[in-house]
Amino acid sequence: MSENSRLHTVIQSKNKTALFNFKELIRYKDLLYYMVLRDVTVMYKQTVLGFLWAILNPFFQVVVFSVIFGTVAGISTGIHGLPYPVFSCLAIIPWNYFSTTFTASSNSLIITSGIFTKVYFPRVIIPLTPVFSKLVDFTISLIMLMAILWYYKYTPGSNVWLFFIPLSIIIITAAGLGMWLSSLVLQFRDFRFAITFLLPLLLYVAPVAYPAIKVQEQLGNTVYNIYALYPMVGGIEGFRSSFLQDVAFPWKLVGISGISSLIIFISGSIYFRKMEKHFADVA
Repeated sequence: MSENSRLHTVIQSKNKTALFNFKELIRYKDLLYYMVLRDVTVMYKQTVLGFLWAILNPFFQVVVFSVIFGTVAGISTGIHGLPYPVFSCLAIIPWNYFSTTFTASSNSLIITSGIFTKVYFPRVIIPLTPVFSKLVDFTISLIMLMAILWYYKYTPGSNVWLFFIPLSIIIITAAGLGMWLSSLVLQFRDFRFAITFLLPLLLYVAPVAYPAIKVQEQLGNTVYNIYALYPMVGGIEGFRSSFLQDVAFPWKLVGISGISSLIIFISGSIYFRKMEKHFADVA
């Protein structure tokens, strides 16, 4: 075998830090923009209703939740006089963003393996793409939220701007889990099947159908504080309270969930960075 035949080229980033390189990500912002635009375009391509699905999907979910949990099960909203459709809508919309991002990011590396094995670009762009593209659906679904609030004569108070805080927690969590799971799914395909039953479990644990205060009432403060470590607890409760007047913003709950979300994001980034050099081998 000749000497040249043994030579090979490894294309990789110059960044050797544990976290992904934000400067490099900024340099490739045009690629990120293109991939986000492609995701949104492909999602609604050749559909009759198009972006209207971003409103219809949560609307039917609100109807089902209101009938099953609000009427049949008789679950209280925990807030005096708050109609269950309003209560559930304020949780379903942020949950839908999280769940769709969670699923899309988890499978992103497998779907795009034919691309990143041939040319270098920051691989982290792949699981981060759904984090941004799903915000389009989230933004459109806010139209339905405003319609339901108007129908039930609920006007957001002066604290409505606080919804950016719990939304940031949800976005950070989705990004962190996306980096974790996309790496794991690429290496261990069994995780694809695990995700199918993990997501419903995460839904039932999150305060979507019931208020988080029920956990405190039934299980005590210690369990309640542990419960708050699940980022979607503070994310959903904070989002819900920010749109309702005379409802105190749950700073403690949001704070605990916020710290947890940062841990998930940082650890996900470190793991993604550690395993990135092996992606081409296992894809």
